[in-house]
Amino acid sequence: MTKVILALHVTDPGARLAAPALREALTADGATAVQLNLDDADVAPAAMRFGPGAPITALVSVWTGGDPAAVVHTVADAAREPTPHAYRVHEQVRLDPVPVPDGVRSDALVNIALLRRPDSMTREEYLRYWRIRHTPVAIRTQNTVAYIQNAVEEILTPATPEVAAIVEEHFPMAAMTDPHAFYGSRGDDRELDRRVTELMASVARFGAGTGLDLVPTSRYHWTL
Repeated sequence: MTKVILALHVTDPGARLAAPALREALTADGATAVQLNLDDADVAPAAMRFGPGAPITALVSVWTGGDPAAVVHTVADAAREPTPHAYRVHEQVRLDPVPVPDGVRSDALVNIALLRRPDSMTREEYLRYWRIRHTPVAIRTQNTVAYIQNAVEEILTPATPEVAAIVEEHFPMAAMTDPHAFYGSRGDDRELDRRVTELMASVARFGAGTGLDLVPTSRYHWTL
């Protein structure tokens, strides 16, 4: 089974992407599941939202046994996205999301980060540090309730910028505006500072803070 992630930049794609027609078309393409992440009104208060390129308004993840190119075409057509950014990825779920019924919004702030590898590290070094050294730091210094890693294996469209990995992290909704809720420091400012310092030091060691795209989203999932 192949996982494809598309980053989209068109205005207000949510209604088009959530429509049954997209799921029907993806099923015909051989897809078995689809996930929609939207930068929408529910996450508008989130303080962290940045990136070097055009703002990402939605990300669509598709699990398929068919041709990834067909999935890219189907999603781009439904979103009316002329230049989709699309990646074939290898997924590792480190903390499972809380299950919700199909089409129901997950009760979480879901941050999606597109990470770029520094020239000083090989792909193997980068992934090893991210998976083995950084992940435990990220989970213990933040109030993370789900953590999903996607190592990029192939770029699928000519317009797609190169990124090394895409990470999906879930937090309580209060984390949008409360740093203590984000880092799990329970109102203790000294503990908050300690957690931020430890996390940022690890982030710097593999260049994850440079050229980062970060998108707060609402998450919806359907089994096809």
